[in-house]
Amino acid sequence: MMVRGIRGATTVENNSAEAIIEASQEMLQQLVSDNDVNPENISQIWFTVTQDLNAAFPARSLRNFRDFQYVPVMCATEINVPESLEKCIRVMVSYNTTKKQKDIRHVYLRDAVKLRPDLSLTKEGGSR
Repeated sequence: MMVRGIRGATTVENNSAEAIIEASQEMLQQLVSDNDVNPENISQIWFTVTQDLNAAFPARSLRNFRDFQYVPVMCATEINVPESLEKCIRVMVSYNTTKKQKDIRHVYLRDAVKLRPDLSLTKEGGSR
């Protein structure tokens, strides 16, 4: 087994706790499903948000996932790069797996598909 990083990103339309938690949960559900993630094999989860999001910690979304209560999680603010994607939530899951890097399914939802269009495709070749 080896530690692999699984990336994800999504956006919200407004800076509200409900929007941040909902979008974070949607992104994590997709990431967990696409990669058959078992929380027991997660080393840590890091969330970042752009500086225009401060209504809630995206880590709160983990409370809605079974068996995730012991997963170490942190939140931070992204650097403020001019003209970068606004209202964006990113995640990095450090996961112990036997999968090869090329087999990891990164998740980019909503406007965040602009960040990595090359990784924003399903296995069938269509967009998410």
